[in-house]
Amino acid sequence: MTQYHEPVEILDEKTRNITRAINSLKEELEAVDWYNQRVNATSDTELKEIMAHNRDEEIEHACMTLEWLRRNMDGWDEELRTYLFAEGSILEAEEAAEGAE
Repeated sequence: MTQYHEPVEILDEKTRNITRAINSLKEELEAVDWYNQRVNATSDTELKEIMAHNRDEEIEHACMTLEWLRRNMDGWDEELRTYLFAEGSILEAEEAAEGAE
């Protein structure tokens, strides 16, 4: 199955790079979930530590990709500035952002 919903020939390089980044982000988040489940499931202390280390590496990769998207795709910067590291209710942050528009 192709990763594109439109003919790839008509997509510019920037759009193809964004698609690569989004697909990579999805893969990294899936890996975080899998490693996190393994950390929870194993009873072996050393294996738990290794799986937690691997999970944390995947979190790092996801964050790096998210930052690339913030810098290179419209919309990410504004939304991340609204919600990321916000204190209090996330829904209240949304209401405040919508009220400011």
